[in-house]
Amino acid sequence: MSAESTTASARPDARTAEAYALCRAIARREAQNFYWAFRVLPRRKSDAMCAIYAFMRRADDIADDESKPIDTRRIEMAAWLESWRASRSATLRPPANVAQANSDAPIFLALTDTQRRFSIPDTLLEELVAGTTMDLVPGVDAAPEPLHPAASAVQPGSAAQTFATFDDLYRYCYLVASVVGLVSIRVFGYSDPRAEGFAEETGVAFQLTNILRDVKEDIERGRVYIPLDLLDEFGETIPELRELAAGRAMTERERGMLATLAIRAEKYYIAGKKLIPLLDRDSRAAMWVLLTIYHGLLGRIAAAHMEVFRERISVSTATKLSVLARGLAMATWNRVLG
Repeated sequence: MSAESTTASARPDARTAEAYALCRAIARREAQNFYWAFRVLPRRKSDAMCAIYAFMRRADDIADDESKPIDTRRIEMAAWLESWRASRSATLRPPANVAQANSDAPIFLALTDTQRRFSIPDTLLEELVAGTTMDLVPGVDAAPEPLHPAASAVQPGSAAQTFATFDDLYRYCYLVASVVGLVSIRVFGYSDPRAEGFAEETGVAFQLTNILRDVKEDIERGRVYIPLDLLDEFGETIPELRELAAGRAMTERERGMLATLAIRAEKYYIAGKKLIPLLDRDSRAAMWVLLTIYHGLLGRIAAAHMEVFRERISVSTATKLSVLARGLAMATWNRVLG
């Protein structure tokens, strides 16, 4: 698949360029690992990825704003979705002045331009938002109905969002991470259809890594992303996970449980290595940077013997700078090769 349609290769107009600049500022401030990869892309592709990220960030911010009740967040999400869908209409004029527009309009404008340039279907972005809204599962006082078939209901007496099986968790990972990969490779460019399957599995690897890194924070927020069948396999309960989040030392049994999830993630990282050579040459370095940073994070978690409850494990800035330098060198070499 061509990375950019020939009919949309012209430079964006001033309003659209200003919208992209806002999205870049959001990505630079918030994207962390993603922005490191954006920096080694050609500018037109980097702009597109910043627009996609800014859209994702906005959806996440609405879903995760715990200063508001879930019902309020649902209403706000519905209104935001309505605005976004309306913005895709060809009859809707972009704002005359992005700086004076509401905070969403420039993001929608840049995203619509990105979709047009890189042939990104609405269905993929709708799936992405569906994954975000899965985290808006009602509390125990509300009707325990999932927002998506892959999300489990709140378990009676647990007051926690859970997933019954790994297959359910995989579907969640697909919606919140694999879809990002499927959108991204349309910007990166590819021709071999196998790239789509590899992008899906790479997204699952990234999300499983995030789940391991954030397990303590998520449990404190009432979200248990370790599937119930894995908890049962190791004789673990949600109350015991809460004890770990409160500071109790981990047992070897609990380390083994988390290591099992890490091994699953490790297997999916193989897909990422297979994906890189299938991408357009000018995008391979960006994928390599992302893969190296995320896989490195999983390695740090393993090296810490799964001690994710004691501290939030991360990849150091110095390491990221080193990876970025190598990625920039790789991107330069790839441009020389053409």
